[in-house]
Amino acid sequence: QGQLEESGGGLVQAGGSLRLSCAASGGSFSTYAMAWFRQAPGKEREFVAAVSWHGGSTFYADSVKGRFTISRDTVNNMMFLQMNNLKAEDTAVYYCAAAEVVGSTPSAGEYSYWGRGTQVTVSS
Repeated sequence: QGQLEESGGGLVQAGGSLRLSCAASGGSFSTYAMAWFRQAPGKEREFVAAVSWHGGSTFYADSVKGRFTISRDTVNNMMFLQMNNLKAEDTAVYYCAAAEVVGSTPSAGEYSYWGRGTQVTVSS
């Protein structure tokens, strides 16, 4: 049974940067699309960014476009989210997810594997 584990969250000041990592284990996710979602207190989980299985196709939510960069290392079963120019509204628990789909998708329902999340807090 495959598992995903996030790391790299923390407390950062507005304008700062963080790099999140997602480690996949217990199976090969090299042919899976992968994505980051986030959930702020009192809000629904929302899509952040997705990357296709080969890394050649990426998709971002408008709210993070130009500030966040998603990437993956299929050899080592890792995925990353580089977050720059962080804002207070980026504060949330960030989750990584994997989906057995072609391309990349922002639809949470397509993702069958989820991590437990890592907290990102941006102070203003």
